[in-house]
Amino acid sequence: MTTTETAAPGGLAQLEARAAAELSPEALGYIRAGAGSRDTTRANAAAFRRWRVKPRVGRRPDRVDLSTTILGTRMPAPVLFAPVGVQTLAHPDGDLASARAAAQLGLTYVHSTQGAYAMEDVAAANGDGSRWYQLYWPTDDELTVSFLRRAAAAGYTHLVITLDTTLLGWRPLDLDIGYSPFLEDKGIANYTSDPVFRRKYMPAPAEVSPLATGVQFARVFQNPGLSWDRLPLIRDNWDGPILLKGIQSPRDARIAVRQGIDGIVVSNHGGRQVDGAIAALDALPPIARAVDGAVPVLFDSGIRTGRDAFTALALGADAVLVGRPYLYGLALDGQRGTRTVMRSLVEELRDEVRHARHRTHRTLSRSSLTRAR
Repeated sequence: MTTTETAAPGGLAQLEARAAAELSPEALGYIRAGAGSRDTTRANAAAFRRWRVKPRVGRRPDRVDLSTTILGTRMPAPVLFAPVGVQTLAHPDGDLASARAAAQLGLTYVHSTQGAYAMEDVAAANGDGSRWYQLYWPTDDELTVSFLRRAAAAGYTHLVITLDTTLLGWRPLDLDIGYSPFLEDKGIANYTSDPVFRRKYMPAPAEVSPLATGVQFARVFQNPGLSWDRLPLIRDNWDGPILLKGIQSPRDARIAVRQGIDGIVVSNHGGRQVDGAIAALDALPPIARAVDGAVPVLFDSGIRTGRDAFTALALGADAVLVGRPYLYGLALDGQRGTRTVMRSLVEELRDEVRHARHRTHRTLSRSSLTRAR
């Protein structure tokens, strides 16, 4: 990874406050929005504060190896760019800047179905980088298959299916100002560029009738009837590894393994879906025990710093996905800001592993932590 830029000014923990000064009220509200009272979003952060690092003695590693391989994807660190939609709310270059930053760092970029740029354009920006595709499973099977075929053709190697957003959560920060980017033709580029969507749902170009296009998007996006018996459609149309994102219970994790899923992502969607839901970090250890190494367990929701990544890895995650922090970096300084934030987080993680006297994150475990008093 490049080492040309310095660490994030003010530290990663202060990113949101600094980015707030650069973002419009609508953009800040959408990015920060949590379900209901935002109790789950706060619980995600609080869960990390309940743990303290417990360094080992007798070891002084002169270097730390963070490299890993997840389902055949080699990574310089167990950190991925989480799928984040509507990134142009933070910066006009949006997903393009983030995908370029990921490629510069060698980290895997996960492109959201709700991207502000079409998946092919993001793939071009990512170049020879590592990229996965995140699917919000639409109600239209023909559109689903079109998304999968386009993603495979554009070089996305893994599929991440989000399970916890078959309906949008109740988000007062958006509702109070009556704002939805999708009704302004933002965050639906994968739809408006799709031949199936254009043929079936777009009587006029999106730029001519953005509201009508947004309404048509809403028709196919919300899919509350999604269930396990729908998986054959994906298997028949996707040749690469499949991960399920939004797992929050050991029972669902065991079902995923029995269904032949290749990996799971423990996540509560950053607290954006269910008010009062279990903190994602609290769900991680029992899920990791239930899976017992049968498939990789990734973690998403609440990672803000390298120390947070350390904690999740010690509690059973094989890798972590980072979302809001790199979006704040994007708001502050575009591609360079995103790159600086993610590089800083990785270097913080490396420093935490070194100070805990480990040579690699792969030797972290529950014994690497103690409960805060």
